[in-house]
Amino acid sequence: MIRIDGLQKSYGSNPVLRDINLRIPKGEVVALIGPSGSGKSTLLRCLNVLVEPNSGCIEIGGTRMVFGEGSRGIRGKDLVGFRQSTGMVFQHFNLFPHMTVIGNVMEGPVTARKMPKDKARALAMKQLEAVGLADKADAWPSSLSGGQKQRVAIARAVAMEPDVMLFDEATSALDPELVGEVLGVMQKLASEGMTMIVVTHEMAFAREVADRVIFMAGGYVVEEGPAKEVIDNPKQPQTKAFLSHFHGA
Repeated sequence: MIRIDGLQKSYGSNPVLRDINLRIPKGEVVALIGPSGSGKSTLLRCLNVLVEPNSGCIEIGGTRMVFGEGSRGIRGKDLVGFRQSTGMVFQHFNLFPHMTVIGNVMEGPVTARKMPKDKARALAMKQLEAVGLADKADAWPSSLSGGQKQRVAIARAVAMEPDVMLFDEATSALDPELVGEVLGVMQKLASEGMTMIVVTHEMAFAREVADRVIFMAGGYVVEEGPAKEVIDNPKQPQTKAFLSHFHGA
């Protein structure tokens, strides 16, 4: 489902991603872990072309993008179509405050996919039911808790029926008591076979839900392997040092 070859990204003289090469099969759940500044979020943003890589190749589903000198990258309608196939959920919810909950979830299918409003409303209700918020369909975002807002954000992304879901520390802005409800929705998506890449500091979630863990540091992939194996018995010193903070807790 996802193939990454030789991906590099720098900001000026500061390299953020250094020669990233990954293969992620359809239906696999991958947790990206590592210290702040390791390149995890930049990697996700490159996959959705919110950030354009300096060089390398990304292939998701049937769409292949080549970046670097002499390449066209991806533009216009091709870029819009590609982003529709890669749903992304950020740390902050980014809901439209002037739309109701169901209006937020309907907006993408109606505007980007030109779906009739009655069909989009039925799809939106289905997704709100899936995240346990059907009763909030006509509520305004300002009336929701942080956990509820993030669940709406997930429903909005899934309503676009993407091939891949990308989560960029989706629980880091939440109060501790609200984290579990969002992780529960993500776990349900994983159990239904959604291909997912999750940037997270929730090690228990990564260990139990992810098929594979990738540890990044300094813009490199330092270690990767089965989730329980990497988290319980890391092989690389950098991975051990990072996970020792969580194991100690």
